[in-house]
Amino acid sequence: MSMENKMPTIREIAKKLQISPSTVSRALHNHHSIGLGTKMRVQELAKKLQYEPNQNAIFFKQRRTFSVGVILPNLSESFFSSAISGIEDFAIAHHYKVLFGQSHDDAIREGQILETMKNFRVDGILVSISKSTTNYDHFKNLKKYNIPIVFFDRIPAMSNINYIACDLEAGIQEAVDFLVSKGHQCIGLINGPNSMLACKERLRGFKNVLKKHNLKQNPSLIVSTDLSQESTYQAMQKLLSLKNRPSAVISFNDYVALDAIQYAKKMKVKINKDISFVSFANLPLSSYIENTPLASIEQFPYEQGKMAMEILLKLVDEGHEKRASKLNYNISLSPKLEIRIQ
Repeated sequence: MSMENKMPTIREIAKKLQISPSTVSRALHNHHSIGLGTKMRVQELAKKLQYEPNQNAIFFKQRRTFSVGVILPNLSESFFSSAISGIEDFAIAHHYKVLFGQSHDDAIREGQILETMKNFRVDGILVSISKSTTNYDHFKNLKKYNIPIVFFDRIPAMSNINYIACDLEAGIQEAVDFLVSKGHQCIGLINGPNSMLACKERLRGFKNVLKKHNLKQNPSLIVSTDLSQESTYQAMQKLLSLKNRPSAVISFNDYVALDAIQYAKKMKVKINKDISFVSFANLPLSSYIENTPLASIEQFPYEQGKMAMEILLKLVDEGHEKRASKLNYNISLSPKLEIRIQ
């Protein structure tokens, strides 16, 4: 390969100007110890030769790659695509690159992506865990590499972690309060996988608010879905087969609500007349659908993503400066019930 096809180096600039490589380096960085004339000569030649800094050398010197990894269930979900916008906006503003990986709700794949990102020497990782993740060893093992992790939205049942999420107990209490104000007394819940911490929080909030309104707690009114369409159909079938079937249902999210509504319509059940729905996530798409849920809980995905990224970069800086905080960043956002049909 000819010299003309090679990227110019600091040593080549130094040789042409007959000065030391260290002088060239300082001149390129406008160091105060280098005279104006030398700076101008070095910078003019660097520009002429189309010199580009060796990023790997910079990264090695600063002990960081200015890149972060993000692992989430599915990029196609509106919630996560909105979270990504928040993550990227904050990252770009702070000169960071973002590497994305989809677990597709597979715990093994999640662990493989985490290992790949570790090998790429990312400075930190953001994670929204898969629905099947019950073993957290792959996260715990990352501690020995001093790579900080911040969890968002889907949080593992681990102690001493950094996370940002929406207060799901408060959200489901708002949903039940709203339905009771509409006259509903028999309310069902289509929850997600029982292993997910988010589902346990929903269930706890649901039971507490039923007690507050002196409503009978019937275990048959609480069903679960693995979030697939078939599983949601089965959950809805259980609710509709009850002798005293619910007049309203709270669903895990808008996708689950839409599948449940579709099944109910197949069973000739009139939506928002025979049965009404309230859901989580507040997907923009839902407002364009004929049989939309009465309301949905806004969980602020953009804000979650942006704040999670902000926390992660703080942790990266703290670790770089060896002044790690003894406290974890635990942030819980207040949800908001968005009413679609009065």
